[in-house]
Amino acid sequence: MDAYWAKDLQELFRLERRDSFLQFVEPLLACSGSLFEASRYARECGVSHTTIRNYLAVLEATYVAHRVRPFSRRAATEIVAAPKVYGFDTGFVLHFRGWSELREEDLGWLWEHYVLNELHARLQTRRLHYWRDKRGHEVDFVLALGRSAPVAVECKWKATAFEPRNLLAFRRRYPAGRNFVVASDVDRPWVQRFGDVTVEFVGLADLLRVLARLPVQADIP
Repeated sequence: MDAYWAKDLQELFRLERRDSFLQFVEPLLACSGSLFEASRYARECGVSHTTIRNYLAVLEATYVAHRVRPFSRRAATEIVAAPKVYGFDTGFVLHFRGWSELREEDLGWLWEHYVLNELHARLQTRRLHYWRDKRGHEVDFVLALGRSAPVAVECKWKATAFEPRNLLAFRRRYPAGRNFVVASDVDRPWVQRFGDVTVEFVGLADLLRVLARLPVQADIP
């Protein structure tokens, strides 16, 4: 982090208050994949909300963090504003979490990060969202352009860990669109129905091939 501050940040952005910046980065990466609350970080770091938002913009510009905004048609029952922030480098994330060994239950969380990184890299777009309603239902990633039908992607380390409750809640509100479960142990894709909802179980390579054929406009320089 010292080299990142001294070279990348000072040469490109000339940030001040190194201590406050590091106070922001370390807990942000430790909580990677969580909802981002600027007020919490501003209070803990002793800086303004504007400064925290600037810090986050710098992390995004240098590809240290990804901001994933909520998908919503502005429904009163949905999360419409609070983004989730993911650390790009899982090595940093693990370091700041204090993890030296991985447990089985950690793998799904890391898989979600890996899938996100690959989606950004292969699709060259940041038009990825998550979905959550105020009853706690959540879909990991949603890809949608304009008024096109949203594509839902759930990330599971093992396909057998998928439980359809959250996806079904999403499709009750947004019936049209394809649904994917991307899992590390899927060698051959298959399709399964849950009520009226069809779900495609795929490996990451197959998911990327399918999504690459969608009309996603590249927007990462």
